[in-house]
Amino acid sequence: MKRSDGQPDVVVIGAGIVGAACAYELASHGLDVLVIERAGVGGGVTAAGMGHLVVMDDSPAEFVLSAHSLALWHALAPRLDARHAFVRSGTLWVATDDEELALAQSRQRALQQQGIDCATLDAQQVREAEPALRHGLCGGMIVPDDAVVYAPAVAAWLLAQPVAGRIVQRLDTEVTGIERQGVRLADGGLIAAGAVLLANGLQAATLMPALPLQAKKGHLLITDRYPGTIRHQILELGYIKSAHNQSGTSVAFNVQPRPTGQLLIGSSRQFDSVDSKVEPAILARMLQRAVDYLPALAGLNAIRAWTGFRPASSDGLPLIGPAASFAGAAMHPATWLAVGHEGLGVTTALGTAKLIAAQMLGLPAPFDARPYLPARFVHSGAVHA
Repeated sequence: MKRSDGQPDVVVIGAGIVGAACAYELASHGLDVLVIERAGVGGGVTAAGMGHLVVMDDSPAEFVLSAHSLALWHALAPRLDARHAFVRSGTLWVATDDEELALAQSRQRALQQQGIDCATLDAQQVREAEPALRHGLCGGMIVPDDAVVYAPAVAAWLLAQPVAGRIVQRLDTEVTGIERQGVRLADGGLIAAGAVLLANGLQAATLMPALPLQAKKGHLLITDRYPGTIRHQILELGYIKSAHNQSGTSVAFNVQPRPTGQLLIGSSRQFDSVDSKVEPAILARMLQRAVDYLPALAGLNAIRAWTGFRPASSDGLPLIGPAASFAGAAMHPATWLAVGHEGLGVTTALGTAKLIAAQMLGLPAPFDARPYLPARFVHSGAVHA
C-alpha cells in the first residue's frame, strides 16, 4: 500500500476525533497520511459532544467496540496532560422505579460477566455516591472505569505525534468529490492517493449520498464553575431507551463534572430538525429533566448552550470498512469508511482506528470486523448497487 511517487498513501477526510485517530494509527504503521478538514481540527460533532468514554451494551457489537476502545483510552491516558482533561470519573446510572432498578441489575450482571468492573447500588448508596441527587431514587449502577476527555484537544495531539510514517494536515480545505485517482477539492485541485478514508461524519453523505446516515440533533449546556457539586458522570437509566429512539424528540438526564468545576448538562435527541439553532423549548425540557434529578442545578448560572448533530446509521452501529457499493464506478477503488458512530464517536475512535488500519493493511483485526462492515446494508437489501 506504500506509494513511491510522493503522493500520500491515504487521504483521510475529516479531522475530528475519529479521523485523527485513524490518521495516527495508519501513520504509526509507516504510511504517509494527508488529513483534509473543511474547518479546524476537532471541530464538528467532536467539539459539540460531551466527551464521555462509556461502555455501552445495547448489542454485542456495540459492547465489543466500546469496551475495546475504552481499554485503549486507559492505555493512552498516561501520555495525555491537563489540556486533554482525561478524568476517570466513572458513570453512575440512576433508577427512578423498580423497573429501572431491574434494568440496572440486569446490565450489571451482563457487564460483569464480560469482565467489566461495575456494581449495583441501593437507594442509600446512590445518595452516598452523589449527595446532591434528589431523594426517592430506587438505586442504580456504577461503572467506575468510565471516563471523560476533551476530545478536540486529543484530536490535535494525535495528529501532532511523531510516527513511523507522516501526517500532513490541510485545514480549511473542502473536498467536493472522490474520483478514481483521488479527491477533488473545492478549488478544482485533484489530490492523488493510494486510498481514501471518509471519517467526516454526516458530511460523508455529501460525497456518498447513498450512505444510510441520519442526523440526530442534540442540545448541551455548560454552567459556571461549581467544583464539588457532583463527582461522577450521572445518567438516568431511561437514557438507554431515549438514545435509541428512531423518531420524534426526547430528553434525558445526563450531567458531567468537568475538571474546571463546570457542569455539562444534556441531553436531547431530535430527528425533525436540521437547524443548528438552540431551541428554547427543547432546552427548557432538557434542563427541567436535569433539575428533577439534581435540584441544585436550578440555582446555578449557565454560561453557554449549543447544538450538534450526531451521525447515526440506520442500525445503530458505525460503518467501518470498505465503501463497497456506496462508492460509484467513478470513485477511487480503495475508498473506505469510518462514519456513523452517533453519540459514541469519542468513545470508539481508538477502536475504530485499530479496526480500519487492520483492514486496510491486511493485518489481524483486534476483534471481528463483520458487524461494522458497510456492506451489511447492501446484503440486507437496505441499499441497492
